[in-house]
Amino acid sequence: MRTASGHGGDRIAAVLERHGVRFLFTLCGGHISPILTGCKTRGIRVVDVRHEASAVFAADAVARLTGVPGVAAVTAGPGVTNTITAIKNAQLAQSPVVVLGGATGTILKGRGSLQDIDQMALASPHVKWAASTSRVRELAPTLERALWVAREGVPGPVFVEVPVDLLYGEETVRMLYGQMGGGGKGLAGRALAWYLDRHVAGLFRGADGPLPPATPAPAAPAPSRLAVRRAARLAARAERPLLMVGSQAMLEAPRAQELAAAVERLGWPVYLTGMARGLLGKGHPLQRRHHRRRALRAADLVVLAGVPFDFRLDYGRQIHGKAGVVAANRSREELTKNRSPTVAAEGDPALFVRELAARVEGRGRWAAWLQELAGREAEREEAIAEMATRPTEHVNPIHLCREIDRALPDDSVLVADGGDFVATASYTISPRGPLSWLDPGVFGTLGVGGGFALGAALCRPQAEVWLLWGDGSSAYSIAELDTFVRHGLSVVAVVGNDASWAQIAREQVEILGDDVGTVLLRTGYHGVADGYGARGFLLDRPEKIGPVLAAARDAAGAGQPVLVNALLGATDFRKGSISM
Repeated sequence: MRTASGHGGDRIAAVLERHGVRFLFTLCGGHISPILTGCKTRGIRVVDVRHEASAVFAADAVARLTGVPGVAAVTAGPGVTNTITAIKNAQLAQSPVVVLGGATGTILKGRGSLQDIDQMALASPHVKWAASTSRVRELAPTLERALWVAREGVPGPVFVEVPVDLLYGEETVRMLYGQMGGGGKGLAGRALAWYLDRHVAGLFRGADGPLPPATPAPAAPAPSRLAVRRAARLAARAERPLLMVGSQAMLEAPRAQELAAAVERLGWPVYLTGMARGLLGKGHPLQRRHHRRRALRAADLVVLAGVPFDFRLDYGRQIHGKAGVVAANRSREELTKNRSPTVAAEGDPALFVRELAARVEGRGRWAAWLQELAGREAEREEAIAEMATRPTEHVNPIHLCREIDRALPDDSVLVADGGDFVATASYTISPRGPLSWLDPGVFGTLGVGGGFALGAALCRPQAEVWLLWGDGSSAYSIAELDTFVRHGLSVVAVVGNDASWAQIAREQVEILGDDVGTVLLRTGYHGVADGYGARGFLLDRPEKIGPVLAAARDAAGAGQPVLVNALLGATDFRKGSISM
């Protein structure tokens, strides 16, 4: 392991290197340049994007897919403010992300320097921990703590503010501050020069010392044995058990297959949500996708592994009042928010499921229950297949999604960024394996697409990365096509172009009788792709679906990013889906 030398940016890079950080996402700025050059020197790939939010979204995707904190570095002021939505999304998704924010020089804070704002007050409410460094020797230990805090307990983003005069070498900083001193002429000039000299000496005192010991990754918090035993006793009496697995169960990304094996040993019907989609692969006999509300009302035992009682479960009311409820969650608050479970297991939900599966006997006891739910599943699939055959203007979105599902290879990653089109895809497209589905999470943030796809393509270079965009949401990050081109990442993007904010319009028009603010144009997004150096395809008729998707995959296979502009017709597939 090389020691840190040269400047503060290299010390930061040295810490990232020894923690296995492979990528630094950024949009360049003078306040952070030494971090970028330091990382490049140490073999950390610097990936520059077109908007700071995309840098944080990409870091978020890396964290979800690898379990190693994703890292973004952004410049001061507007560079930091541009990240806030992405940081908040990571906080609510419980994703371990480290954001390094540049800042004005330590001696210039509050004096009206370029891009100087109170960044700590801005970031602190949206992160697990925020810190501002004031000496070069503080950089490494502060970053060590940040990497640990981001992963410990309930993971989440952290923010580290790094003033620019801690990043450049001492000689450069002395020269810049010397220019401020005006050459030390006159009594006032000499006093200022003396003050600046002492200040710089303080900044760099101890800067050449060795790096602090590396902080080991925190262990996943284990649930209590008592909670596992109590849940196992409930399972022994259950006739209609049901399992729900959520994103939090996927935080230990390298152990996803162990969780999948535990779910199979348990033998219960299971609904997979968020990052857990794809955990069991395509078409697994235990997995259910449809009629979840009916299943929850009929179950006599529901185990929620990393799934909170929030709006997605109607605040717990979807579960029958007399059912036994077991909640496993790293967050003590989320265990009991909105509904008190029969058993509350504070700890990692994946660990809980593995330990529960080791205790539960009688896998074949639930065959009738499985068959009942399988029958409902088949009925719904038949109804969806019938809806896919109905003619619409241009392309039926259900038909398109089913064709995308047929085209997906086993090694693929799906990125979901949109409303109506993406929700349709979630019911009709099956992720092929663990860690192969990325969506924003509970915050419902539009704009994750470009950054998520960027992170996925870097983490899984051999996989086909498919980015499913609504036409409204595509505008937030379509400029990242340029990033894909510059960094040689062959993402396949599909824009569901219905010329509408359809998820909003459907209910707004019916309830309020007005489509104001929801109407878009049939924009030529394929031409936008061509302009950025990617390959654009227009898909405007159903008979072109197969040939266009095949051509898109061929172009991506040859190393070119692709965008398919799919003109969609309207359906009532998701009528009544408004959430509050």
